[in-house]
Amino acid sequence: MPARRSRGDGGLSWDDKRKRWIASLTIGYTPDGKRIVKRGSGRTKTEAQRKLREIIREDEDGTAATNGKGKASTVADAVRDWLKFGLAGRDTATVTKCTILADTHIIPALGARKLRELSADDVDRWLADRAKILSSATVAMLHSILRRAITRAQAREKVKRNVALLCEIPEGQEGRSSKSLTFDQAEALLAAASNTAMFAYIVVSLLTGARTEELRALTWAHVSLDTVPPFIAVWRSVRAKGDTKTRKSRRTLELAVRCVDALRLHHELQDKIRSDMSSTWQDNDLVFCTNLGTPLDAANVRRSFRKVLKPAGLNPADWTPRELRHSFVSLLSDDGVPTEKIAQLVGHASTVTTERVYRHQIRPVVQGGAEVMDRLFPDGAPSA
Repeated sequence: MPARRSRGDGGLSWDDKRKRWIASLTIGYTPDGKRIVKRGSGRTKTEAQRKLREIIREDEDGTAATNGKGKASTVADAVRDWLKFGLAGRDTATVTKCTILADTHIIPALGARKLRELSADDVDRWLADRAKILSSATVAMLHSILRRAITRAQAREKVKRNVALLCEIPEGQEGRSSKSLTFDQAEALLAAASNTAMFAYIVVSLLTGARTEELRALTWAHVSLDTVPPFIAVWRSVRAKGDTKTRKSRRTLELAVRCVDALRLHHELQDKIRSDMSSTWQDNDLVFCTNLGTPLDAANVRRSFRKVLKPAGLNPADWTPRELRHSFVSLLSDDGVPTEKIAQLVGHASTVTTERVYRHQIRPVVQGGAEVMDRLFPDGAPSA
């Protein structure tokens, strides 16, 4: 009799129904104790033995990991696992966005590929293809999702290396660039917004540079209209756990007189709505909310904002609420406010972010030096 195979050597058996030799190897166990078996087959015993040696070699190299059903882990398995467990604690909108990108661009193109067989060339070709139709920011986000999904799989010994780390992110299509209102456009918008529910929101956003996610979370407890100076405390946002985007984003902003007047009027109107809707009003102490007192979402703000744009002579398709913040930066820069001060007001960690994100709104000419030099060296030909 031939010697029995040792543990870890796998096994060979004849499948009479398939008329093939089956090679099998137990490569692990599920959390509930069930075996995870990797299988291969061949028409001859010699071919099946070769498949078995390949499975054993892969297991020893750490590349025989499966998706828990005995099949080799695929890119789709890794991405779905990351979406399910790797985004814990993230904002719902972030999870939704990543899921849509994965389902639309990653899984259809690369999902069926086995993780251990995915190559850097595969990823390069895929990124280059996406770059033909997507913006650079979206291509970079797709690469990030794939890289992080494979990193998670690698940490769980489902693949030996992360080939996404070897790939450069190609330049994509030019995305929609943000722009800013001119002073005349800003005045026209403020005039059109008066006597609308969006008036206070537009005034405060345009005159403080607060993010829309910060204003939607602003409460009356963080508004002080009677102090000197009056201010709003931008300490919260609608992000997960209420945190602001960065540590520097947590700031207290002095209010212009126009903001104070708009907020006083807004508070009076809100009190009237609260009184009329007393039976259904939900008191969340929000400054900007629906007619029931519930939080606004981004779509609410966009929809209301677009209604004001047309009377102001602006194309609603060309503008979004976030461009009120860009306009704030532009108007300050046009008036000669230093970039360092602007960065502090908008809550950026450094001027690098201000200059990179708002580069079209920052005055390109650094002033001051020429004025001093003109005084020191007045115009005129040198004396003989």
